[in-house]
Amino acid sequence: MSNLSKVGKLIHLYMDEIELGDGKNAPEFLISSTAKVLNETGGRNWIPIIVKEVGEDKYEVIGNSFIFAVAEAAGLEKVWCIIADESEETEQISKILSGEKTPQINLSTATRDEIKAALQYLIEKPDSKLKGVKLPVATNRIDEAPRQYWKDFKPITKLGCGITTAKVNALKEVFYLTPQPIPEPEKVNLSTATKDEIEAALKYLIEKPNSKLKQVDLAKATERIAEAPRQNWKTLEPITKLKCGIGKAKINALKEIFYLS
Repeated sequence: MSNLSKVGKLIHLYMDEIELGDGKNAPEFLISSTAKVLNETGGRNWIPIIVKEVGEDKYEVIGNSFIFAVAEAAGLEKVWCIIADESEETEQISKILSGEKTPQINLSTATRDEIKAALQYLIEKPDSKLKGVKLPVATNRIDEAPRQYWKDFKPITKLGCGITTAKVNALKEVFYLTPQPIPEPEKVNLSTATKDEIEAALKYLIEKPNSKLKQVDLAKATERIAEAPRQNWKTLEPITKLKCGIGKAKINALKEIFYLS
């Protein structure tokens, strides 16, 4: 759609050739008062509007929408614009650079410093839901957690870092996730496995998509299986009598990881 010869150029466009799109809303006072100053100082928008071409002599604002709103309120006939290409990446960075969209970082791969800076921004915002969260504690616990496997932000509520279920959605403003698949652990000999090995294997089975063990209490199941006389078992059936949430309908799911000798 875009005329490549125009991309990147500063062009004087008529206001009736431009539509606002989904630009950021601003208080009416800021728009009207700025429009008055603009008219009093010559009516030229020294900071251009960023637009993309959507048709013949038709453009859509993708950055600096506040300037467009001010120019409209000031009754300007023409405004200076920079023509951008029509890619989603260009629109996204235009909104970020013009302050209309908050940049996000990938929590799956973020460095400790990136996590700290993002959390500090959220905590210090006016009326922040994270106001009482201690920055060093939250930063350290999130950084040390297995973030690369998280599918959502709920695990943060279990880190004891002050970010509860009522607060966790506030993180979505600056973070997103690209989870890696949980690596399948090696087979575990339940006859001789340590408590930590049992817990790790059960955790993998419980957290698998569409797991039959989804509702099993990990701590409870680990404790009861670890304390049982496993070295004498010939099958996994005794687990169904431990009252750990793994009944006969679920027992076969354990065979993916566990074996007995």
